[in-house]
Amino acid sequence: DVEKEKETHNYLSKEEIKEKVHKYNLAVTDKLKMTLNSNGTYTGFIKVQLELCKTSPTSSNPGKPAPSSNGCVNTLHISSTNTVGEVIEALLKKFLVTESPTKFALYKRCHREDQVYACKLSDREHPLYLRLVAGPRTDTLSFVLREHEIGEWEAFSLPELQNFLRLLDKEEDDHLQNLKKRYSTYRHKLEEALREVWKPD
Repeated sequence: DVEKEKETHNYLSKEEIKEKVHKYNLAVTDKLKMTLNSNGTYTGFIKVQLELCKTSPTSSNPGKPAPSSNGCVNTLHISSTNTVGEVIEALLKKFLVTESPTKFALYKRCHREDQVYACKLSDREHPLYLRLVAGPRTDTLSFVLREHEIGEWEAFSLPELQNFLRLLDKEEDDHLQNLKKRYSTYRHKLEEALREVWKPD
């Protein structure tokens, strides 16, 4: 499906784009219409749901995402020339997320025959084109911004990975010290109990 969409995007004539934009605008119910430019490009709106795990600098609660951003649906006005990578950068900038855009991915969520499919979009794809082809209904197609799945370590720099290892080492050492302390206390109490039992009359 993605390959077909890319091919269609490459070969749509100005007349075909004009017709699609016209049909799209007729189906719009929330006034978020598309505007066709004389050069064949067009502008419009996409809605993106944010599903972020990490905290934003504006969050007052460390370790949790800012309540103003996480889980909300954000509306962006973009051009047909804007790529997925540019959309991710714009969203992160809007919500003051300072982490690298390479740590995030934009997904399209499709609904077909009572099934929901999520597909990660490549940075070169054009979200507004996908919106145009699918129509304005978000129950047919919606966009979601997520952090990369756990295990996609290539999104992190070498210093960040080394820092993760240092944190894990510290956590392991703390856990080991607590364990030793716990068993030392247990041994001490057991020895005291044994002394009481074996105390000569």
